[in-house]
Amino acid sequence: MGKALFYHLTRNPLEVTARALLVRALGQGMRVVVRGRTPARLAALDAALWQGDKAAFLPHGLAGGPHDADQPVLLTTAPDAPNGAQIVMAIDRADADPAEVAGLERLWVMFDGNDADELAQARVLWKAMVAAGVEAEYWSEESGRWDCKARAGQ
Repeated sequence: MGKALFYHLTRNPLEVTARALLVRALGQGMRVVVRGRTPARLAALDAALWQGDKAAFLPHGLAGGPHDADQPVLLTTAPDAPNGAQIVMAIDRADADPAEVAGLERLWVMFDGNDADELAQARVLWKAMVAAGVEAEYWSEESGRWDCKARAGQ
């Protein structure tokens, strides 16, 4: 069974934190699905990821093309993972189900601490994960570095 990690973004925007996590995951040979709620938001994230450091090339693509299964990082609004992802990154209040964590290495729930709706949805999702017995960790960057503030289900 995998683990759900909740990332409370207070200093860096999603694009910065997502890039760091995605580069790390690819370096470990893992595939990732980035699940969002709107195609427009995913297109903006796609553009931001292409504009990153050329030395840290991040291969990825938007879902809906002929090579979805080949993408190491696939940005999608769908609940499935045609690229065989071991990690799901849920952004912008995208759906995440405690049952899906069993088939993953990690579920990353990214939420903006300055957005009341995202914060509220993250709290609801945390409670659902814990109630389902999913191992969960809550990480905050409030201090200027990532600190684990809470653990459940261990």
